[in-house]
Parts: sequence; structure tokens; C-alpha cells
Amino acid sequence: MSKVLFSSITKKFVMALAGLFLLTFLPVHLIINLMLLKSEPRPFNNAAHFMATFPLIKIMEVVLIGVIVIHVSFGIWLQIRNWLSRPVGYVSGNKSEVSFFSRFMIWTGATIFTFLVLHFFNFYFVKLGLVAGNPEDFYTIAHNLFKIPAYNYIYLTCFALLGFHLFHAFSSAFQTLGLNHRLWTPVIKIVALVYAIIIPAGFAFISITLWLFR
Repeated sequence: MSKVLFSSITKKFVMALAGLFLLTFLPVHLIINLMLLKSEPRPFNNAAHFMATFPLIKIMEVVLIGVIVIHVSFGIWLQIRNWLSRPVGYVSGNKSEVSFFSRFMIWTGATIFTFLVLHFFNFYFVKLGLVAGNPEDFYTIAHNLFKIPAYNYIYLTCFALLGFHLFHAFSSAFQTLGLNHRLWTPVIKIVALVYAIIIPAGFAFISITLWLFR
């Protein structure tokens, strides 16, 4: 039983489910962040306050952090296992049939995780009282951060890489779950492409607008 629970296939399956759960969170986060474009801070601060205090949201917050830990941990474990299973580099012309996106998933994922740690320090840890800042005025905190050029460079780079990560993750998750179909798979890939463009572009639009035009 333990072999089944901790097999590579099981980890891939759980990782796929965790990834799909995270995909549902990003549009919600983007919609809330778009309120940063308003000149009045109250809508964004009210939304942030609701997200921080509503009991069901607080439960989902714990679930979200747990899902991130599972997704990252299993991703690292599977990648290390893949590296150890082929310690000798491929001879030119004899490479496995692995897509460009798949080969670099670990690196795009690592970059995104690094950004998440930075994001936690700037916002989540402020809410917990571990970092100085006003948890009732995340609007001002966000606007001050987007005035820093280096922060925008990191932000835009991470969301560009997120686009690559999302495109492969979206389509490969359905494949891992065994939902391949000659009719639906092409549709899923199109949806993955649209999703992988719109979500990072939305966050990038916020960054550029607040940085250069506010």
C-alpha cells in the first residue's frame, strides 16, 4: 500500500491536482489586484481585509499554502528522480522526446517559488505581524513597491516565466489525470495558451501601469 501511495505515478497525479487547484486561484488574485489601478484605495483594502478575515477564506488560505508546498515538493522530488535515473548526459541526436517547456519546468517553477517567498515577505508576513507594515493598507504597500524599478524587473520576469510554466502545466495536468482525447486535447491546449497569456499579461499590465503611469 505504501508503495502505491508514494510511487512516482501517485506523486504526479497529486501534483497535477494541486496544480489545477492553483490555476483556479490566479484569476481571483488577478481580479483583486486590478483594484490597485483605482485612484481610491478603499476597494482594494476592503477586498484584502475580507480575504484576511472571512473564516472560509482563511481556511482556503491554509489549504492554498498546503497545496503550494505539495506541488513544489513533489515537483522537486520528481525532477531529482528523473536526473538520477539518467546520470549520463544524452548523446547528441539521441535525446528523449521531451518538450522545450517540460525540460525547463523545474527552473521556471523555482523562479516562481522565489517570487512567492518575496511576495509572502511583502504582504502575507505583514498580515501576520512578522514584517513591519500596515495590514489595513496593502494598497499603499503595493503602490510603494511598484515604484521601485528593481521590483518591477523581478515581477515582470517572474510573470513572463509563469506564462511558460502555466502553458505546460495546464495541458500536462489533464494528460497526467488520463483525460486525453483526440477532440478535447487540442481544445485544452488552446485554452492553456490563452490562459498562459492572459493571466501573466494582466499582472504585467498592473505592474507597468503603476510603475510608469501613476
